[in-house]
Amino acid sequence: MIVSRRIVLRFPRRLVDRPIVYWLIKDYNLEFNILKASVTPDEEGLMVLELRGEQADYDRGIRYLTEAGVRIQSLSQDVIRNEERCTHCGACITICPTYAFEVDPVTREVSFYGDKCIACGLCIQACPPRAMELHF
Repeated sequence: MIVSRRIVLRFPRRLVDRPIVYWLIKDYNLEFNILKASVTPDEEGLMVLELRGEQADYDRGIRYLTEAGVRIQSLSQDVIRNEERCTHCGACITICPTYAFEVDPVTREVSFYGDKCIACGLCIQACPPRAMELHF
């Protein structure tokens, strides 16, 4: 069974100059798409990836990353909407490239679907009440 997941990788300083992601392709047959990255020598690195492959290969690849010392978390844990701040103005809907927001035609309330989000940050800039938050 093919799986596709968006994850956040945090590389400790000692790993930022090593080809960690390369081995996901070579040894674990995984495809990846880099959605966002910030990797600087001698500093912690951060990468948002979409990984795709057979479930068994994906599980082995994740185990490899963990054993190498890379911290992994689901992308949906990082992009959140502060429900108390959201006014359902809809500014986020037109700016989102992945359609992670939808407006209910009856209630006019905006729903956020974190599984569609790629953490591009456009909604954060567009949101007047600052209800969208990105936590890396």
